[in-house]
Amino acid sequence: MVRKTFWLLLTITLTCSGASASDIRRVVTGLDANNKSVTLFDGRLPLASGAYGLASVNLWVTDSYPPALLFNGDDPATRPIGISPPDNGTKLRIVEFPPLDAATEAKMEPNFLMKAVGAHAPTRGEPVKHPLMHRTRTLDYAVVLSGEIDMMLDDSTVHLKPGDVVVQQATNHAWINRGAQPCRILFVLMDSKQP
Repeated sequence: MVRKTFWLLLTITLTCSGASASDIRRVVTGLDANNKSVTLFDGRLPLASGAYGLASVNLWVTDSYPPALLFNGDDPATRPIGISPPDNGTKLRIVEFPPLDAATEAKMEPNFLMKAVGAHAPTRGEPVKHPLMHRTRTLDYAVVLSGEIDMMLDDSTVHLKPGDVVVQQATNHAWINRGAQPCRILFVLMDSKQP
């Protein structure tokens, strides 16, 4: 089911790869009291500004596997949550990475994102070498929607373009935008076992 969901999301996002609005239209379906399919939510969600110009929005959050289906009108995307999904849960989000200039990079607090991950970080892994480098105890699917970005690993860097897909398995990584345009990425984060 996870594989089928991933490919559906990939197909949808690739057809919308020209994302440039400051908000995202999210449509959520469900069943009504008569078991008919209905739209539960259809609206635009703004990307919230964060540190160092990063902007993000959570589109859906689950806290169990298999996930519970919510037809009661509650919106799990509005619950406060950190970088990682809940234990045994998932998080669907979009993050927009602005171009990173040398002056901003030099002012960043060391271990900035690892500190934000906190206790949810896996114990295996090298110490991080960049303020945006981090690792979470998650299996992540990432789809580059627009812009270009470098994925920094411990000893290498991978340049990514729209349509590229990353499967991140609880390893050190940092998203560094060395380009001139923002880069927008769709992430599916799934809680995992310790590596």
